[in-house]
Amino acid sequence: MDGYHFTLAGADLIAFGSGALFWPEKDLICVSDLHLGKSSRLLRRGGPVLPPYEVKDTLYRLQTDIMLSAAQTIVCLGDSFDDLEVESSLLEDEVSWLNRLQAGRCWIWIEGNHDPGPMNIGGTHLKQLHIPPLTFRHIPNSSQSWEVAGHYHPKAQISLRGRHYSKPCFLLDENRVVLPAFGTFTGGLKTQSVKLLELMLPNALAILTGKKSRPIPMPR
Repeated sequence: MDGYHFTLAGADLIAFGSGALFWPEKDLICVSDLHLGKSSRLLRRGGPVLPPYEVKDTLYRLQTDIMLSAAQTIVCLGDSFDDLEVESSLLEDEVSWLNRLQAGRCWIWIEGNHDPGPMNIGGTHLKQLHIPPLTFRHIPNSSQSWEVAGHYHPKAQISLRGRHYSKPCFLLDENRVVLPAFGTFTGGLKTQSVKLLELMLPNALAILTGKKSRPIPMPR
């Protein structure tokens, strides 16, 4: 299957160019930081006006990965909703779309800092999920190993033919993989940030997203 294949703690995983992570042995696909409803939250709080299609765009890309992988377990790794008020602001067709994606599948919402606690949308709500040998949590824990995490929205700055680009990326070392934000209109944290430099080992890779997922040494 297309994507960058790698092993973490003996688990064979695939980083899709979309920013989703697939674990074929478990029929599991994981995405992080959907931030559904970001445009409506900003509007409520008097922030900048964003195009209103971000929920549908995010759900369309998630649906594409689910169908491509035929995954039966979906793990949303926290900050799936931009805040707790978003649930009531989702449009009826957006909620119906989520319900269709959940139908017949094991759907797990991991608690994030934007969306703590259960919401009235289907699925199982957990603080973290342990499927040996991996632990899925929202915020990486530097004292733990073999974790799949998100939260930081990592982005790598690269230069190509004299031009500079910023690409969402996975970060990978022998202890963890940190997923990029999957949601539309989500920002990012440079890999050169102190938090990410302290978290990741010196030999860490940045797996760039896009039409193809491509590994490079993590920019420092």
